[in-house]
Amino acid sequence: MLLRNRLFPVLLVILLFAAIACRHQAVVSAASRTIEQPAPQASTPGSPSSSPQAQNQKDQTQPAQSQTTPSQTNQAQTTQAQPAQDQGQASSDSGVFVFKKEVEEVVVHATVIDDKNHLVTTLDRSAFSIFENNQPQTIASFRHEDVPVAMGIVIDNSGSMREKRDKVNRAALNLVRSSNPQDQVFVVNFNDEYYLDQEFTSDINKLRQALEKVEARGGTALYDAIVASAVYMKDRAKLQKKVLFVVTDGEDNASRESLEEAVRRLQEENGPTVYAIGLLGEEKARRARRALETIAQRTGGISFFPRTLDEVDAISSSVAHDIRNQYTIGYKPTTPKTAGGYRAIRVEAKAKGYGKLVVRTRSGYYPGQEHAPQ
Repeated sequence: MLLRNRLFPVLLVILLFAAIACRHQAVVSAASRTIEQPAPQASTPGSPSSSPQAQNQKDQTQPAQSQTTPSQTNQAQTTQAQPAQDQGQASSDSGVFVFKKEVEEVVVHATVIDDKNHLVTTLDRSAFSIFENNQPQTIASFRHEDVPVAMGIVIDNSGSMREKRDKVNRAALNLVRSSNPQDQVFVVNFNDEYYLDQEFTSDINKLRQALEKVEARGGTALYDAIVASAVYMKDRAKLQKKVLFVVTDGEDNASRESLEEAVRRLQEENGPTVYAIGLLGEEKARRARRALETIAQRTGGISFFPRTLDEVDAISSSVAHDIRNQYTIGYKPTTPKTAGGYRAIRVEAKAKGYGKLVVRTRSGYYPGQEHAPQ
């Protein structure tokens, strides 16, 4: 992920001063050793000590050097015990919600809709059935709470977006305000390149400043920006639930990645759910629409194609509502993850008082050995 080029001179100066400081410290340390260390006893390399008295003194000194204080012993025992903690619980560390799970468990986020296209938010665990490669799985964990998410706002900054960015930026900030206040959000602006203009933060002012870095030039490297954002999330997100909010007005015409590769990267285990808005004209509608629909559907999200720019703000509120009303379902697959290969997922829901219920979740995943976020 690229940072803005204007940071390069500042980083260069910082590195230069750091190198000078390190060299100075090395010289001082070497001088200190020269002054303080006594001259060594003359001895033949590989031979025992020169006298029995010297050997006895060494034997008496050795145990004293290996002793540790009780506090050091307790600290070591505590450090060794930490990995054995149960990770199947949710906790709040320093005010940040963290969902801890067993590494073997697969977690999916599901939205349930009734036959009138209304969200259903009152189901319990017994209403759900989950299948992997058409094989029924046993639900190991179930939650229905508004939990914080790691969210990436990925906005098209190509030339054709110049007149649209103000309203798009307002909608993106509205999404943040309507979401959980503990969400961690980053901003990527892209044209034929992609720039990480704000790392993870919950500071609305920093997010606004990042969104206002509008250049509106160049092409549309949508797939590259999505893949880079997914990689950044995988490496840096501390929250288990992940979302990408993507806005573009055209077909990808500058990416090195293909649509298929972008979808493949998004379907890695614990990958993000994608909500996409396509501000498409008639000329670009067919292929661009198909791409956004594919990306959203495969990851359990939704694609929107508003007729006018004025609808974008309402869409962002709808996305926030959808994210905050999902069910989190975990299961331990009957086929070990080490077997590899793509795993198709299907979640069904049935409950008294409802007709046909539709469950929206990711269509599948590629198992990995990634550890649960801590």
